[in-house]
Amino acid sequence: MSSSSIVIKGIGASPGIAIGKAHLLEQGRIPVPQYSVFGEEALKGECNRFKEAVAKAEADLEAIKRTIRSEFKEHAHLLEVQQMILRDRSIYHESLRLIEKEGLNAQQALLQSISKARELFSALNDEYVQSRMADVDAAGDRVLRILAGQENLALDTIQERVIIIAHELSPADAIQLQVDRTLGVVTEIGGSTSHTSIVARSLNIPAVVGAESSTKLISMGDVLIIDGTTGRIIINPTQAEVGFYSDRQIELQNYVKEINRKAHLPAITQDGHRVSTEANIELLEEVVAAKDNGAEAIGLYRTEFFFMNRVDMPDEDALYRDYRDLSELIAPGNVTIRTLDLGADKLSAWYPKLEEVNPALGLRSIRLCLHHRDLFKTQLRAILRASAHAGNIKLMFPMVSGVAELLETKRILKEVQADLSRKRIPFDKQMSVGVMIEVPSAVAVADMLAAEVDFFSIGTNDLIQYSIGIDRSNENVAYLFEPLHPAVLRFIKQTVEAGHKAGIPVALCGEMAGEPMYVPILLGLKIDSFSMNPQSLPRVKNLIRRSRLKECCRLANRALRLRTADDVDESLKKTLMRDFPEEVRVFDPNALRDGYALQRRSRKPASRKGSIG
Repeated sequence: MSSSSIVIKGIGASPGIAIGKAHLLEQGRIPVPQYSVFGEEALKGECNRFKEAVAKAEADLEAIKRTIRSEFKEHAHLLEVQQMILRDRSIYHESLRLIEKEGLNAQQALLQSISKARELFSALNDEYVQSRMADVDAAGDRVLRILAGQENLALDTIQERVIIIAHELSPADAIQLQVDRTLGVVTEIGGSTSHTSIVARSLNIPAVVGAESSTKLISMGDVLIIDGTTGRIIINPTQAEVGFYSDRQIELQNYVKEINRKAHLPAITQDGHRVSTEANIELLEEVVAAKDNGAEAIGLYRTEFFFMNRVDMPDEDALYRDYRDLSELIAPGNVTIRTLDLGADKLSAWYPKLEEVNPALGLRSIRLCLHHRDLFKTQLRAILRASAHAGNIKLMFPMVSGVAELLETKRILKEVQADLSRKRIPFDKQMSVGVMIEVPSAVAVADMLAAEVDFFSIGTNDLIQYSIGIDRSNENVAYLFEPLHPAVLRFIKQTVEAGHKAGIPVALCGEMAGEPMYVPILLGLKIDSFSMNPQSLPRVKNLIRRSRLKECCRLANRALRLRTADDVDESLKKTLMRDFPEEVRVFDPNALRDGYALQRRSRKPASRKGSIG
């Protein structure tokens, strides 16, 4: 056992402790030849070489789908995403154009088209959309390796239980993980919404992503400790560290078993206040995970999957069947379907590309739908038709900035309803209609918006960014992304008060809802329902059931009088340490480091991603 260790820091993506030997997955660099292609026959041959490589990539993905293990069946859509990307206009057709018109070889053409796609994705301040860039990179790498005559990763060669270390895992790689031989996963890139994170969470495999330089600092066979909650990785730990984390591993396993056992109980506080706990999903396959984790409803169904990386406009009947199936699967619980929440640059081949200097502040979300009304009406018709079956669908419009925008949106909805009525096509005439509160202007006129809708849902991811004026994907200002910023808390309070005064419920569906340590403040701000990724539900529900609304209101009122996010954070920590010591000890990174420091005062914890302690 080592007498000293190295500590690196990444992003905790899937909770749990793993202790074991490292297994590095070496992909190696993909060679990209530097030559141009001249002559009609040569250009035709190079185009055919590219087409054949794409076809081989598609066939490989199809083969993986056919042999996929039963525990990964619900993730087969990850491979379908890559298959669609391979034929996307901005990748496939652009690569062929670069070969034919500019004489680039197939590898250079593909790299250039992917680079252009990356620029478009990175321009959006939307973590979900940006995380889909990993799909583009993975699809491109697969084709590049075929063009170079290289093999893709072979995870089935692993013969012992190990912690897998990789620069990244593509969706195809992630769903080929051998559960019985994978103690944990570490990748150098990725975020909490990456496919590696999603798959690891669904399989309860501890994972740390975004751990920069881990493949350089970790050698094959090194003993590792990874903490999928805090993002902490210890290379060649001391005996004391192994003992400490072994105890935490047992404690965490027992805690998770206990909260999972109670996940299906109602979310009622100790003093009798009930809130709804719901799930955010994007695919039908996630309904199982939502129900298993105790979701009472689907608080946010993202509809973007059907609109991205396609060669044609989505078919109304296909949308209708998807929404109908979701409605019937979750019944009698409600499902809140959010209309298209994308930028114009993501509409793929069936709409012309729109060049925008700042897509995040451009034609996106409800603005995009109002601009492309045929597209909007197609989706509305599908949603309305699906609402006739179980009567549990709620409709939600994203990024509404004011009353005029909402009134125009409702006018289009009424047009579609009238058209269906004329054609005697049934739909739920009592379907609830709501808006997402995501921009400061919506908060400012929340009282006016509340008079026009049946519910609010606060999207804190965008609300925080637009309120503070920062892009959290920009490392220079990401530290300013503060969910506990006094302005953010006041915006939430103002929205809730406006909604309740008008007699409508207010939900919260941003990432704040899925963070258990924010539960006391959000309860104190009188949020009616919490909607989050399914894996967060048991922890959040457990905190709600152990809370007292009266005490939470006192905490929230005290927080609203504080001047900085640090002050709010400090106040919240004192409450958590007093009322929820077990949860803090098991899950909170700072509490963990403080607790460990009591035993190892000489070790200074890593303070930033990729740092070495």
